[in-house]
Amino acid sequence: MSDPEVHLKKFQKELSSGTVSLALLAVLARAGEPLYGYLIAKELERVGEGVLSGKQSALYPVLRNLEGAGLLESHVEPSVAGPPRRYYRINDTGREVLRHWTAAWRATRDSVDSVLEGVTE
Repeated sequence: MSDPEVHLKKFQKELSSGTVSLALLAVLARAGEPLYGYLIAKELERVGEGVLSGKQSALYPVLRNLEGAGLLESHVEPSVAGPPRRYYRINDTGREVLRHWTAAWRATRDSVDSVLEGVTE
């Protein structure tokens, strides 16, 4: 028999891969101004009720992937306290993709919720 915690960790890892991209686009869409990684992580913690907390280092590869896919733009600014910071902002393509991903997320969530209805914890 295997440990349920092992299965839970694997499930959470698989589940978070797409949701982090969705959450990052949403945070940047709501921000109204470019944000750098630390501020994005703090906003995810604040509005995400800690669901995505502790993943700050994992945000940077996702941000680079989203930029590489043409959904974000970035620029580097010098910082008075430390190394230069890369600021990200969502572009029009990213906003359009966010609309589609949000609809897909809600449809998936509703479908899964329907299947789970009546299952006891």
